[in-house]
Amino acid sequence: MQTIGTPMLWAVFALVVIGALLADLVLMRHGGPHKVTFKEAAWWSLGWVALALMFNAGLWWYAGQQYGAETGHLIGMEFLTGYLVEKALAVDNIFVFLMIFSYFAVPEVQRQKVLIIGIIGAIFLRAILIFAGALLLAKFHWVLYLFGAFLLLTGIKMMLAAGKEPDLEANPALRWMRGHLRVTDGYHGNDLSFLRDGKRWYTPLFMVIMMIAITDVIFAVDSIPAIFAITEDPFIVLTSNVFAVLGLRAMFFLLQGMASRFHLLPYGLALVLMFIGGKMLVVDVYKIPVLWALLVVALIIGTAVVLSLLLPPPAKGAKDADA
Repeated sequence: MQTIGTPMLWAVFALVVIGALLADLVLMRHGGPHKVTFKEAAWWSLGWVALALMFNAGLWWYAGQQYGAETGHLIGMEFLTGYLVEKALAVDNIFVFLMIFSYFAVPEVQRQKVLIIGIIGAIFLRAILIFAGALLLAKFHWVLYLFGAFLLLTGIKMMLAAGKEPDLEANPALRWMRGHLRVTDGYHGNDLSFLRDGKRWYTPLFMVIMMIAITDVIFAVDSIPAIFAITEDPFIVLTSNVFAVLGLRAMFFLLQGMASRFHLLPYGLALVLMFIGGKMLVVDVYKIPVLWALLVVALIIGTAVVLSLLLPPPAKGAKDADA
């Protein structure tokens, strides 16, 4: 398993992530429970993107110094492409988070707490899956074809499901929790559970966090194979993935009032997964350069965003009539 990651680079990355999370938690606590404004979310989003780009610049400089300019350019491009892919796929997470929050009527002041717990959980989960995937690819090259076929099928499935509202009532995990746990009708402050008459009761906040965790698992299984199509270096895969996840909370509050405006984005994300899956399947016949992959992904996402803004979404009544 070849990697650019040295103990020093891993230590720097860990310090940056821990410092960023601590700063996020301290500033969030300093502001107290409150509704995050669009302006606040926009500044946080820019800050997370700037942090990722600064890390990318440092990585590019380090690799250029250690391995030569050509390798430095390649590694910098791999990180940037992986970051863009993961950032784009994270938008799909946000659409599902919005649906979960709306379904459980999560108060605005509780949403920050739920998201930060989800982000920390996602980082640990993805680290485990990425190292497992890297070990598999190092030993069995044919696993790359399984990843490619999985992404291609996932992209097709996402394309067919685009524009349709998922039915949370039919979610098996939610049905299991409701059937096996005592759940209160309303929220109980910040409590996830509490004892009443010697019996353990769970609040809707617990249910929301569990649903967010399950969503993280599902999307990690989709997105991690996608970045292995860009590079098999676990350091690049993990760092670009984590930096994309770190900005998830700010991106959620940035997009929560505009989700319906980007109604064509799910189609774009489906095309990205299909393109990356196809890239994996032909890797031994023709290896698509990283720069071309970056341009294709950027073009697909950019086109979906622009068309979403130019073409208004169909009225809900019209969609219901078509259904």
